[in-house]
Amino acid sequence: MQTTSLRKGENAGLLTAPVMLAVSVHGLAADVSALLLGADGRVRSDDDLVFYNHPAQDGVSLAGSAVTADLARVPADVDRLVVVASADPLQPGAVFTRAPLLSITQTGSPASSFTAPDFTSGETVVVLAELYRRDKGWKIRAVGQGYASGLAGLATDYGVDVESEPAATPAPLPTQGRRVPGSAGPAVDLSKVERMAPGLLTPARHAGKALVDRDVVNRRAAVYLILDHDWHMEELYESFAVQAFAERVLALSATLDDDGTVPVVFSSGPEPFLEEIRLDNYRGRIGQLHTQVDWGSGNVADAMRRAVGHYQESGAADPAFIVTQVGDEPWDKAEVRSLLQNTASLGVFWLFVGFGRGKLAFYKNLNASASATFTNVAFYDASKNPGSVPEERFYAGLVDAFATWLRR
Repeated sequence: MQTTSLRKGENAGLLTAPVMLAVSVHGLAADVSALLLGADGRVRSDDDLVFYNHPAQDGVSLAGSAVTADLARVPADVDRLVVVASADPLQPGAVFTRAPLLSITQTGSPASSFTAPDFTSGETVVVLAELYRRDKGWKIRAVGQGYASGLAGLATDYGVDVESEPAATPAPLPTQGRRVPGSAGPAVDLSKVERMAPGLLTPARHAGKALVDRDVVNRRAAVYLILDHDWHMEELYESFAVQAFAERVLALSATLDDDGTVPVVFSSGPEPFLEEIRLDNYRGRIGQLHTQVDWGSGNVADAMRRAVGHYQESGAADPAFIVTQVGDEPWDKAEVRSLLQNTASLGVFWLFVGFGRGKLAFYKNLNASASATFTNVAFYDASKNPGSVPEERFYAGLVDAFATWLRR
């Protein structure tokens, strides 16, 4: 029988019958696992992580490197299944370079396979595919999203309480009361993150360390997030890449703003959609919100105005750090430049984060000229997959120029 090859982001229909997803990994020892998730994107309990020490749960089973899902037996409160490959934690430093091959077989349906693009940024875990309910049936989506957090970090993001892996312990990160040589003061208290969003604790510590290293540890700022919702970003929303990016910005916010909330503006039409992502609702939040927004055409200026308006109406005394994700050139370049000039005196810092498939020369060159006057603007190229960038490097790029601006 001929095998269909899926591309990243593509989906295909499934019968409501057993389906086997076999994973083949080259170049390193890896473990395969699956997560059963509810409509909120979280596990119902820790038992919903199917792995080598718990190989079966509610119609989903693991045998070696193959996951079998008997879709007719999966409970109604399970909205989707996620299939994951992770580097063996007993091999410190092991990372993916070649992407795993996923083979999908189901009696009565054509066989299919999926191989994601190869990885280059230290990925230790890969979400290969998700099986999800659609119109009283099931579909499968090829994901191929890599992360540098390991299985324990990824599982915790989905709500699983995972014990520490037996891997080598990383260097200690700042906690309350600990001082770092050369720093200006104690790191922020992350007890709220630990209590409300333990899956964000490690990235929040990395974000805090980045601020400590740049001598701005006790400063506060209102963090905003603008997301490009142009049609060319569709694959990056569907593959959880935008969700992973938003989670890292939320973790940064926890070190700068103690309310645990980031206002999110989707850059699309003339009336940008504004909502928020919080420590208590972040899992799957971007996917839930972006489906309420029409695809636009790079209307960044209106989204910027919406964020500034919200900041001014809030009456905040602290400066605003507006992280603006851009995937392509804006069509309203003159308006963008005007907004940057007009907000320089308002205590607003703009960080344009390049993350997408389009051209970004406008943003890269905003301060390239010797006569540039945008002292409150910086650009950071986060690559096409910021979730795979190691957290230490990611947060250095995110806060470096902002910290310099604060110190002024």
